[in-house]
Amino acid sequence: MKKLIKENALYIYIGLFLIISYFSIYQTKDYLLPNSYLHYKQLIWYTIGIIAIFIIKKIKLEYLYKYSIYLYILNILLLFGLFFFGTEINNSKSWYIINGISFQPSEFMKISIILLDILLIKKFYKKKDKISSKEEFKLLFLIILIFLIPSILTFLQPDTGSIIGYLIITISIIYFSNINKKWLNIFLFSLLLFFLVFLFIYFNYQDLFIVIFGNSFFYRIDRLINWQSKSGIQLNNSLIAIGSSGLIGHSKIPLYYPELETDFIFTSFSSVYGFFAGLFLIMFVFSFDLYIINSIKNVHNKHDRITVFSIASLFVYQHIQNIGMTIGLLPITGITLPLISYGGSSIISFLILIGIIEKCKEKKN
Repeated sequence: MKKLIKENALYIYIGLFLIISYFSIYQTKDYLLPNSYLHYKQLIWYTIGIIAIFIIKKIKLEYLYKYSIYLYILNILLLFGLFFFGTEINNSKSWYIINGISFQPSEFMKISIILLDILLIKKFYKKKDKISSKEEFKLLFLIILIFLIPSILTFLQPDTGSIIGYLIITISIIYFSNINKKWLNIFLFSLLLFFLVFLFIYFNYQDLFIVIFGNSFFYRIDRLINWQSKSGIQLNNSLIAIGSSGLIGHSKIPLYYPELETDFIFTSFSSVYGFFAGLFLIMFVFSFDLYIINSIKNVHNKHDRITVFSIASLFVYQHIQNIGMTIGLLPITGITLPLISYGGSSIISFLILIGIIEKCKEKKN
């Protein structure tokens, strides 16, 4: 029995995620549009994502890496197309909406960045453990370029949360590869310098900041920087909903807060099912993260291990960031709680990443 559970642990996790997601979204129905049936739609997204896992398990991993450049270019074109054909939601053009079905390219861009970065690392290193400093610099330049192009397009939407996701992936790939860590330090120092200049303009030349980045982005940054004041209906109502839930929760969500079925799904779950359920959910998502991290020892190819590391880093970041922002410990960045928040793009993309992890575990040298 123990062996059976261990062999099917991934599918047990996915099944539990599905159940938690379904009932969390179901509890939000009183505050959503009539006949939206998002909990039923979530089952459809899960079905598509699970089918994607089995399809990936049938594809050679080399093909995923080999054709990642085409997937990356497609996603770049989709991000660019949002400026002309995207639908604006909450002052952000991040979605295509076709016949009532929304599609968010930035979610799938994360997959493209991982696969394309690994393809480059494989090509540069081939069967070598070390390359020249010149080759390392060229590789690092290409990895950063792969990060910057979608980041600029996503920034202009604007979508801050996805950019941080791209950054987490890029840093983890550089860190866990054989690239000399001095390049990573230079990259991080450059990011820090840019961030300091960015903040200097924001605090000292706000008119110039608005001219460069626009009013919408100014207020988004203002919300991020002033998050500790815990002002705003979204966070205030989230804290009230969770704080008043007690040990066993309310019979239904006690009050409205924006994005209760997506970004603030943890609040929806905890307010209805109580403190113990919320604590269980936190332990559950991080046990899943540990499961992914521990699965790295079953990956036999060093480049595939970097793939799994980067995916695990993304899961850990989004779990910490999403839960932290709903309880006021971290700034609100507008990202989903992986495999629980409502959304076809999010669910399908994360299940695809899980499929890639499983494929990495199958491959032998």
